[in-house]
Amino acid sequence: MTKTLVKAPFKADHVGSFLRPDKLHEARKDFKDGKISAKALREVETIEIKRIVDKQIEVGLQAVTDGEFRRSWWHLDFLENLNGIEGYEKEKGYIFDGIETDKHHIRNTGKISFNQEHFFVKDFIDFKEIVGGRAIPKQTIPSPNQLFEAGIRNPAIYPDIEEFANDIIKTYQDAVKAFYDAGVRYLQLDDVYIAGLSSPDFQLIDDGYSREQLIDLAVRVINGALEAKPEDLYVTIHLCRGNYRSAWAFTGSYAEIAPTLFAKGNVDGFFLEYDDDRSGSFEPLHYVPEGGARVVIGAVTSKSGKLEDKEEIKSRIQAASEFVPLEQLCLSPQCGFASTHHGNQLTEDEQWAKLKYIADLAKEIWG
Repeated sequence: MTKTLVKAPFKADHVGSFLRPDKLHEARKDFKDGKISAKALREVETIEIKRIVDKQIEVGLQAVTDGEFRRSWWHLDFLENLNGIEGYEKEKGYIFDGIETDKHHIRNTGKISFNQEHFFVKDFIDFKEIVGGRAIPKQTIPSPNQLFEAGIRNPAIYPDIEEFANDIIKTYQDAVKAFYDAGVRYLQLDDVYIAGLSSPDFQLIDDGYSREQLIDLAVRVINGALEAKPEDLYVTIHLCRGNYRSAWAFTGSYAEIAPTLFAKGNVDGFFLEYDDDRSGSFEPLHYVPEGGARVVIGAVTSKSGKLEDKEEIKSRIQAASEFVPLEQLCLSPQCGFASTHHGNQLTEDEQWAKLKYIADLAKEIWG
């Protein structure tokens, strides 16, 4: 795998999650109702993962994911299975453009560390076998910064946020190693928290830290988690402003975080939302070092099925190239198609048409 891996991210790439098919929704409901076993559910998941791997390859993608079909949330399934974190039901869910999500959430119950039996690792081993060398299997996990979300840290366990940060860094160092040992060579960290630090709508954690200090802490955590990253492991970070049933959570450009994250973030690529005016201009991209991380322009929306105008997308890429060299740019949807099991408001056919459109358009732009 290492010898054949072209530097990720790819010119045509994607964030990772896919619409759950009806068969999977039905199997999950049957499992919840006690009608089928965990083994039977996993068999359905595996069948559907095989189908979407074939489909990703068919539409022309070099990197493929399992669609996040074995989880319900893009982040909670991973985080609640770390040592020192548990899932629970809050009184209220997240609010996305006036829509309330399910109430499931996580909280800190003890010292945080990586669970060496974490099911995500086994899931990747099975997924890699499904891909079988036909494409690059990409693993997506929530960023370590998601643990800084307001209300998660228990001050009785971690009175000092720096101690909390140090344990998060060690936890993710161990996670990165576990995934690497399992065969991961393309890892993506999904980060709503650090994107939120550039938004006036975002609730800051109450620790007496300024926004600038929290941005610095978040970048230190990312870099610390990747400090011992092997050279042949490519890591990207996806910045998201919320993606729930085609609704969003907050607005804000990248201007506030760009001087720190884009200039100093030790990653191989940035997946950035640029599908509407909520993300602001491309100007903050000038902080990305020339010859450094690739910038994946999420100019195609995953929130609706309508295909964007081809010339408009080309124009957007050209505009971005005023701040980052064209050869350093890539194209993708702004987010996944189903950050939670509910999925966005489009059909599967529209989902695949979007990805084929991106793959074909990338060939036109970069050859």
